[in-house]
Amino acid sequence: MIKENQKLLNFINVFVDGLVVFLMLPLAFWIRFDVLPNAVSSIPLRNYLWLDIVYTAFQLLTFAAMGLYQSFRTRSLRVEIGRLFLAIIIDIVTLVSVLYLFHAMHYSRLTLGIHCVLVAGTLGVKRVVLRKFLRWVRSKDMNQKHVLLLGCGPTALRYLREIRRSQELGLRAIGYIAEDPSEQMGELAYLGGFAQMAEILECYQPDEVISAVEMEDFQRTAQIIDICDKAGVRLAIIPLYADYIPPRPRFDNLNGIPLLNVRYIPLDNWINAFLKRAMDIAGSAFLLLLTSPLMLICAIGVKLSSPGPIIFRQERIGRNKKPFYMYKFRSMRVNDSEDTGWSGTTDDRRTRFGSFIRKCSLDELPQFWNVLKGDMSLVGPRPEVPYYVEQFKQEIPLYMVKHQVRPGITGWAQVNDLRGDTSIKARVEYDVYYIENWSLLFDIKILLITMLRGKFVNSEKV
Repeated sequence: MIKENQKLLNFINVFVDGLVVFLMLPLAFWIRFDVLPNAVSSIPLRNYLWLDIVYTAFQLLTFAAMGLYQSFRTRSLRVEIGRLFLAIIIDIVTLVSVLYLFHAMHYSRLTLGIHCVLVAGTLGVKRVVLRKFLRWVRSKDMNQKHVLLLGCGPTALRYLREIRRSQELGLRAIGYIAEDPSEQMGELAYLGGFAQMAEILECYQPDEVISAVEMEDFQRTAQIIDICDKAGVRLAIIPLYADYIPPRPRFDNLNGIPLLNVRYIPLDNWINAFLKRAMDIAGSAFLLLLTSPLMLICAIGVKLSSPGPIIFRQERIGRNKKPFYMYKFRSMRVNDSEDTGWSGTTDDRRTRFGSFIRKCSLDELPQFWNVLKGDMSLVGPRPEVPYYVEQFKQEIPLYMVKHQVRPGITGWAQVNDLRGDTSIKARVEYDVYYIENWSLLFDIKILLITMLRGKFVNSEKV
């Protein structure tokens, strides 16, 4: 069913997107000039419609370039929606720039803005609904993609478990090829050995072949690729080092030699880094101004609560393992163990006022200055003092990966309640996931969770 109907389904998907993009402009025109008050259009709707035809075609090309019409069985909805919104933003900025360059100033910018919002909302909802519908269809054993599995070792078994556990993906194994049958593959049909692979492909016509061979069969890889190419069947290979690479690895090219980046970081891309830094500068400057009255109150409270400085400076390890001083409102009495002591919820070094500002995370407000300076980011892994970095890097796998990006005031681990006296290993796992899956929308999501769920309010914070 997949092979016969996939082209039709793709055509319908593209057609619906194009129809939505086209129809949203006359709707935006109606909202701007008939619904909103005191609005008069200087050019008629037909001029917008001619523009609409060109823009719709351009929008669909951008969607295709962003991979929105490729198979999304193994792509998360968050990634797809993120690409959709990015494509819409790119296109609307391009359109406004072109209109400005050609002095077409009579087109309403507000109309185009309303159109952009309508398209993003409608196509976003469409993709959510489509995903839910396909999950329901696949749960009824329809719209299945039939795969043939090569190998019967731990890698093949792991793949088999995953597709059976995630039935909404619509992946069904029709059988496996190995030198000898294996009991651990359960009821999955044993179709034969590698010598019969060409005949098996001809007989079963799978949608895709998944190579999950172990080291002892690795030398067969060239033969497997050749047989699949001659049969015209798609081949996906699970590498032997799959446990050591990220879910979406990045390849570089050295004169035709592919180089696999085991730890690819999206923020290594200068555009991504620029966007994140721009958000940090704008956000921290705004928040410094917004919270300045509150910080004045905190400063007075700290000064009156106990003798000592208002601002507590502590050395932390930041991006590229470079030390920096992180600022906080002092919440403890001046003591000799402030650089190595681990603060608990009943720490007798705290002042009464200090306990209050730590509970509400008001002590962290000066860190907006760290963000503005460039030592930290609004979102990222929490920085640690050098004493614990030296300890944890020997004990916790992947701990030092977190130092490849700027540390943050809040982060993916923090909004998942991994703060204070919680597992360092679990925090690092969340931090590494954030680093390898970074996007601007992911940052915005974390900031919204931090604000809406009150993640700054914490009764157990280090």
